[in-house]
Amino acid sequence: MVARHSLELAVPGLAVGALAGAMAGGLTLFAGQPGGAALLALPLALFGGLYGMLLGHGPFRPGTFAPAGLLWLLAFPLSRLAQESVAPTGGMADGVLPFLAYQAMVSLGFAIGFLWLHERLMPYWLLRVRARRRNPRADELLAHYVRRASV
Repeated sequence: MVARHSLELAVPGLAVGALAGAMAGGLTLFAGQPGGAALLALPLALFGGLYGMLLGHGPFRPGTFAPAGLLWLLAFPLSRLAQESVAPTGGMADGVLPFLAYQAMVSLGFAIGFLWLHERLMPYWLLRVRARRRNPRADELLAHYVRRASV
């Protein structure tokens, strides 16, 4: 039951991560590089789901950038490293460390977009979860969003 509750909280982050990875992978295909869209979408979706679960369990608060920025500061370079390892695009021609440093810089922009979209989807998802079944963590998180909206 607790696992189902946590997975329900992960759905918006999974969706945002998968969508972002598919779009980024698609852009690499558009640029003529072997994209591996699925190879980027999968880790971004998993880390996005992790963000949602951490949001629901308390370490992260809705709407705050720092935790999301720190998560993606680590998660985005790891996701790109996984993609680059399986479907190389030549991004690591200068070495792994410069590649990871560049991806870490890009990750903060990604975190802003992720957080913006996640904050737009999560309240609607929580309303759907509440209408269908009982999830105390989702109810608590939805109450937090409602309090913030009423201020």
